[in-house]
Amino acid sequence: MASGTAVTSKILKNVLFFSLMISVISYQFEVGEETGWVRPTGNEPETYNEWAARNRFRIGDTLYFKYQKDSVLVVNSADYLNCNTSNPISKFDDGNTVFRFDRSGFFYFISGQSGHCKSGQRLIVRVMHPSEVESPVSSPSPVPSPAEAERSGGDGGWDSDDWGPPGISSTTRLTVASYFMTALAGILVILYLFM
Repeated sequence: MASGTAVTSKILKNVLFFSLMISVISYQFEVGEETGWVRPTGNEPETYNEWAARNRFRIGDTLYFKYQKDSVLVVNSADYLNCNTSNPISKFDDGNTVFRFDRSGFFYFISGQSGHCKSGQRLIVRVMHPSEVESPVSSPSPVPSPAEAERSGGDGGWDSDDWGPPGISSTTRLTVASYFMTALAGILVILYLFM
């Protein structure tokens, strides 16, 4: 009986270990963040594609689509460009869709509701090839050109009114979360090895 408990304990430790390793490797992105997957009204701070351009997607990451009375269609590039809903690769309509990236390359998503895609409810995601994945080290932000600084209303220098720290991007949050999860996984591996 005692050996059965030891085997069960060992199995549970292995399951915990591998679950933690998978969670360290992948990240879930929430499409549309607070508003979710909805038809754009024109008052949004950014489009779905602008949001995607701010993020770095890797194999194993997931997209979470939250929506009501709508659907998410995975389509090819031509159907994306033409908002063609008649031939999707995959269709989801459960209101809480989690889509996992299983390869690198481009993924194309559109709404299945009539007129929504043409209104901007569509998304292109580029998943990085493993050879492109860098260690999670932040690089410095590019310095705006004088023309860009002029367009934004200042030079961004000492005479600027913008004295606060830069905003935290989702890439920075992902980097911090990756460091934390890696450290946590390392501690658990050490504990596992010495138990």
